[in-house]
Amino acid sequence: MIKIYTEKCHTKFLNLILVFVLILMSSCEHRRANTLDEPDSNSNLTWASAFPNLGTHSSPRTADLNQDGVLDIIVGMGRLEFQPIDTAIVALDGKTGDVLWNRPAIDQIFGSALLMDITGDDIEDIIIGGRSATLQAMDGATGALIWEFSQHIDKSLIQVKYFNFYNPQSIPDQNNDGIPEILVSNGGDVRKAPYDEDRPVGRLIILDGSNGKIIQEAEMPDGKETYYSVTLSSGENTKDIELTFGTGGETVSGSLYVCRLQDVLDGDLSNSTQLVSRRAKGFIAPSVWVDLNGDGIADIVANSVDGNVFAFDGQSKKELWQTNIYGAEIYTMPAVGHFLEEGKLDVFVVGNSGVWPSFFENKNVLIDGQTGEIKFNEPLGNFQTSSPLIVDADGDGTEEILLSVNKEEADEAGKKFFSNSVFLIDFTENQNTALIPFLPGHNNSSTPWIGDLDGDRMLDIVFCHSTNSARTYAFDDMQVNLLKTKIPITQPITWGAYMGSRYMGRE
Repeated sequence: MIKIYTEKCHTKFLNLILVFVLILMSSCEHRRANTLDEPDSNSNLTWASAFPNLGTHSSPRTADLNQDGVLDIIVGMGRLEFQPIDTAIVALDGKTGDVLWNRPAIDQIFGSALLMDITGDDIEDIIIGGRSATLQAMDGATGALIWEFSQHIDKSLIQVKYFNFYNPQSIPDQNNDGIPEILVSNGGDVRKAPYDEDRPVGRLIILDGSNGKIIQEAEMPDGKETYYSVTLSSGENTKDIELTFGTGGETVSGSLYVCRLQDVLDGDLSNSTQLVSRRAKGFIAPSVWVDLNGDGIADIVANSVDGNVFAFDGQSKKELWQTNIYGAEIYTMPAVGHFLEEGKLDVFVVGNSGVWPSFFENKNVLIDGQTGEIKFNEPLGNFQTSSPLIVDADGDGTEEILLSVNKEEADEAGKKFFSNSVFLIDFTENQNTALIPFLPGHNNSSTPWIGDLDGDRMLDIVFCHSTNSARTYAFDDMQVNLLKTKIPITQPITWGAYMGSRYMGRE
């Protein structure tokens, strides 16, 4: 079934039909509508939860918040920049799509949640951020606020020193209270003109996981801005953990770095290793830690905005290879899997043809993980910046890519309209398969979640999209969907969400 949710006192008169429907429904915040059409024989769009007046850049996360044995969904939402919102962080019942709880925020929540148990009730709590220095920790069971970053700073520093919060990571407990601490990047002033190099410096911040207070912060070593969500190497102890971070953006230069976690705790990133620097554009999409060369040490695979893909040796930090995707810019994470041969890793990258802010079709590129040679480069769909996922959908030992795909069409008068679906890409069979008919609307940057919500060993897909079919960048209607498939899960899914199934940038 499909459900419609809207914010108290913020519903706009979109059109007469919507008004009529809303009048017929209850006046509460969460409103129910009609049932979906019958699904095809291979998949079932079990529920869809609609949110008028809202949009999202956030990617779904899952946890069993109501302890019913089915994973629930957590996602951030918002309007355009600097607009407060009553429904900014939402938890949805995995069985029905009903809202379990929601939280307000002063600005758009574009990040994806970190899950960890702060309250000690064995239910994962949620830490998620967005614009205007918004970072909140919420009780997973109730949605009650545990802490908020802005409680601990001078509010005059918001949009002066502290800007966007990106995806947080948990790190080992530093103050011996039994709760992991939080590492998160902050930066990016949306008010700056595109080619203005004079931008506020970004920073890495370590927060007390129990209360959100700042333990330490360190500025970017090149003094530049950051839009980059950090990813961590494996390691149980602080001294063993490394992390990658990047600077620069769509129109300004930047670099990719690796440093020790201890450097951040010391508040000084000057000893960071600069892996690579780009003169025209920077690094936005998080990197992946994966052992490409088989030496037992995770290497680093990263994309730069200017269309380059890099691999660096995890031990020496020297470049293994570099590949350019001609005519493309990249805002997505790479996906590293066994796409052509079992036991042999390749890298899949989604690029967008064009130059910011004018993009056209997607370029879907498969790269040899050992040499950097491009093996496959074909378009599939139109502009989007959600990242690819990995699953062995046919059980043959090689893996497929699961990807959100947008389609752009035009009517006889030349008016454009957009639609969105979810595809599987099978390189061994050279097939692209839509798992659901195209839905009206567009997905800009929300990466789906794939896994097993209810324990039936069949693949479930949670995905978001705007339902405005007339525009690509729309924050005026969105929908969260659960697609149940008849695809059996034969192997653990290691890359089933943005930043991986564990949300850490590594398997």
